[in-house]
Amino acid sequence: MHEFSDSLAKSHTASDLPIWEEIYKKAFPSMLTMVDHRQDGEHQRAGIDRSVILENSKQILIDEKARFPSKNGFSYPDILLEHISNDQTNAPGWTCKPLRADYICYAITGLGQAYLLPVLQLQQAWKTNSAEWIKKYGSIPSINNGYKTWNTPLMPNVLFSEIGKCLRIQFTACNQTTNSGDKYECTVQNQDWLGDW
Repeated sequence: MHEFSDSLAKSHTASDLPIWEEIYKKAFPSMLTMVDHRQDGEHQRAGIDRSVILENSKQILIDEKARFPSKNGFSYPDILLEHISNDQTNAPGWTCKPLRADYICYAITGLGQAYLLPVLQLQQAWKTNSAEWIKKYGSIPSINNGYKTWNTPLMPNVLFSEIGKCLRIQFTACNQTTNSGDKYECTVQNQDWLGDW
């Protein structure tokens, strides 16, 4: 059975990488400091590896994923979306389970490329598209000690296109009536001009 301490131990190696400070300084120009939550505590169990503190005292909670080159030294450019973290217990992966983190920072170390994935929109996109994505792109097992983790690979442009759709909301257009200044009526208008926005 998968133990939480096993995952925690594996994450410590990635947590020590110098890349995170560089990534966050570029992503959040007003960053004041960052705090490592590697210890086995409330933050770790809530899926929070690090918090970034901005100059205005705002705290941004981040779950970090470091993807290293394969055994043959190749760095894959896609993003592996973990949807089952333990196939023996059917525990959901980070694309499905409740997370307190604001972002998942997915860093492909060999390419020097990181992606900030907003958790709410990422999980909404997965919920909407998971059946199609698994059918189209497959599901890849990662073999661990006594269990497998299952991931679906997506190219960044495919994933971010769907995340973007979650941030753009269409609603029924409302127009003020001409005979009453305080009365409104909602009408469906032709929105074809929006195109594939």
